[in-house]
Amino acid sequence: MPSMERESNRIVITGASSLLGAELKLLLEESKFAGWDFRLLDEEGAAGTLTEAGGEPAVIQPVEEGSFENARFMFFAGSPAFTKINLSAAKQAHGKIVDLSGALACEGEATAWFPKLDELRGSKFPASATACAIPSAAGTAAAALALALSRCGVKRMALQWFQPVSEAGRAGIEELESQTGQLLSFQSLGQPVFHAQVAFSMLDHYGAASAHKLDAVRDRVRAELRACLGSSAVVPSLQVIHAPVFYGTTFSACAELDPSTDGEKMAKACADAGFMLTAHGEAGPNNVSAAGEKAIQLAQPKADPAHPGTWWFWGAADNIRLPAWHAVKLAERLA
Repeated sequence: MPSMERESNRIVITGASSLLGAELKLLLEESKFAGWDFRLLDEEGAAGTLTEAGGEPAVIQPVEEGSFENARFMFFAGSPAFTKINLSAAKQAHGKIVDLSGALACEGEATAWFPKLDELRGSKFPASATACAIPSAAGTAAAALALALSRCGVKRMALQWFQPVSEAGRAGIEELESQTGQLLSFQSLGQPVFHAQVAFSMLDHYGAASAHKLDAVRDRVRAELRACLGSSAVVPSLQVIHAPVFYGTTFSACAELDPSTDGEKMAKACADAGFMLTAHGEAGPNNVSAAGEKAIQLAQPKADPAHPGTWWFWGAADNIRLPAWHAVKLAERLA
């Protein structure tokens, strides 16, 4: 790698206008990268948006020839399709690629990472890695729990998570907000984003005309699990359900373990895997309690009295801040 590229302090955020891109920029500016040169890129429809970077006015630019030139870190925080379109140009810049869109995990082209992953797998992060994938909040929760329970003789595991509308960006948030008001005032519903009633309802799929597919979300998390687990743990069965909430991923998991495993041993394994466990007797985690947190919250595991060795888990995570924070910590490590 040329010296000029290696010593560059340029950071490129592609998908900068997304909720994840905006959170990532904020966290980078509060990290050791404060004062670096930020270049903000996005799709044509978002180009020209006025924002700020490093305390100075900044305009989000479209991706053009030379957009990734001399970048030391290139973060992809937009749609998977937009990542795939621009991946080749990013690779030619020879910097470190950190993907939060799920595109590289689905293609099997990147090294997955989140805090504790290497420790849980008993592996070492390859210093030569040039393309890295940051799993979603659901993918991180599923992988971390599966690896933690591998120390407790897990035989089978299933995880279901509840998808907030913020995963569809600001348009998804606005649609839930407008539908809520329309239903309460007995008006007809607008459905341009989800093509379904997402307010006051739980769904296992959106309308056929919607660009957002819960099946695709599930496929992404399966890919993230393959990248994180390899053959080192039992792979959980997965299901995703739409929840009529704005922010925060909540999840429920059920695992069949060695009957000799007790709750204290299991709770310690989960804490060692990076989960923030609630104290005994306290209310379990939820969307509100997870807001702004940089760790996944987990209630105390509960045994199923009807099936010895079967345990239930309930947790919550900030679906925007968690992956953004992990991306920043990875960049600090690579720097």
